[in-house]
Amino acid sequence: MLYGILAATSALLLAAVLTALLRLPALRLGIVDRRWRRPLPLSGGVAVVAATCLVAVVGEWQGVTPLGAEVGRLLVAGGAVALLGLVADVRRVKARFLVGGTAVAAACVVPYEDTGVPAGLLAVGWIVFVALGFKALDHADGLAGTVGVVTAFGAGSCAAAEVMDGLAVLLSVLAAALTGFLMHNWHPARVGLGACGALFTGFVLASAAVTTRAGQELGAGAGVLFALTAVVAADVVLVVLARRLSGRPLLRAAPDHLAHRLRRLGLTPQGASVLLGLGAFGGVLVGVLVHLGWIAGTGVLWVGAGALIVVLGLLRIRPQQRQRVVSPQVTGQLRVRNG
Repeated sequence: MLYGILAATSALLLAAVLTALLRLPALRLGIVDRRWRRPLPLSGGVAVVAATCLVAVVGEWQGVTPLGAEVGRLLVAGGAVALLGLVADVRRVKARFLVGGTAVAAACVVPYEDTGVPAGLLAVGWIVFVALGFKALDHADGLAGTVGVVTAFGAGSCAAAEVMDGLAVLLSVLAAALTGFLMHNWHPARVGLGACGALFTGFVLASAAVTTRAGQELGAGAGVLFALTAVVAADVVLVVLARRLSGRPLLRAAPDHLAHRLRRLGLTPQGASVLLGLGAFGGVLVGVLVHLGWIAGTGVLWVGAGALIVVLGLLRIRPQQRQRVVSPQVTGQLRVRNG
């Protein structure tokens, strides 16, 4: 217990310091998100990954909290996914490579001896879905980090209930590292999570949840996994439906996400992130209670119904189109041309 608190505190402080220190090098190297009015450095993911892995490895090395073979394999696979995401942050990477690389890593961590091969393959697909879903959540200040913290606490509670101490410590360390990152990512964000941190976060959370629920009945297990990541699933479904119905390519960036449409309703950036964080907390709470057996498994149906209502309601709201940012020099040229 004492080591868990010390590890979480260390991860929080380390992630906060690293996020601040890596911001300027990311700007100089051009590792930025240029979708906004000013380049946003994407060094936060490296800080989160480094803080999480370093604290977890030190605990294993000191023998205070042995991770075990499964958690160690999960951490290595998560590091590989983070490296793939870092490459995507530095240069453009086609989506199929992100999907394929994440799927290979997921296939290495699924406990097939407990799930069976058919259910294990479904788990691989779900891990990829959640990892890419977290990458998509990194479109709004503080959103991916907030949902990640809430989900990590929920998955960690399930792991602790199954006496998976190493996995529970890893998830608490990840939650603390994301909290340290959020100190710099809350609106107005000074640093972004990037594909590196988002893919790592989603991959570790989804893989940990699968490991925790391994051996359970397929339907009940799937319900708990959905409840733990309801906001991620709702965001992906909303984007897919919106782009399909409007005839736009699925992979073309556009303000179709949950936070974008909530902003159209008048919420502030902070308000949208808080509201979606509360939604994630509600789903996670139901998932944890079902996992513990304190409420019936049908409780996840209420989470699914709520998510569906939100998606259908927000689908009717037209998102505000991004305005193209024009430099003062170009503006002057246009004025001259227009006489």
